[in-house]
Amino acid sequence: MRKKRLGAILSIIREKEIENQEMLREELSRLGFETTQATVSRDIKELRLEKISEHGISRYVRENSAKNPVSADIFKQAVTSVDYALNTVVLKCEAGWAGGACSAFDRMSFPHTIGTIAGDDTVFILMRTEKDAKELYENILGLL
Repeated sequence: MRKKRLGAILSIIREKEIENQEMLREELSRLGFETTQATVSRDIKELRLEKISEHGISRYVRENSAKNPVSADIFKQAVTSVDYALNTVVLKCEAGWAGGACSAFDRMSFPHTIGTIAGDDTVFILMRTEKDAKELYENILGLL
């Protein structure tokens, strides 16, 4: 049960902006995990979650995931351009670097990401909504 709960926590923080432990406990409850605040606190510590603040909103992320310097460096070296259409973000990369860029992107744990797929020089990132894709596009432009 603990492993499933920890996996659920990681899914929740990837999909939603969870600002505090009570919000996380409520989301877990909706998924059928009845927990106490103390359990949620221990889970946060075990998963090494940290709070970051973006656009005036605090939320939980995996420790160092949003600011992993190695991932960011690989990402910057590999990606040559970024664009988006509807809820899909497309990264163009140096030939042969798309896999590395995709892996680096995954480690950065951007919220609202459904999945990624990489070819030789292109990465497709599926986002939940067009608004999420536009936000990600703007964030990536800021990284490059």
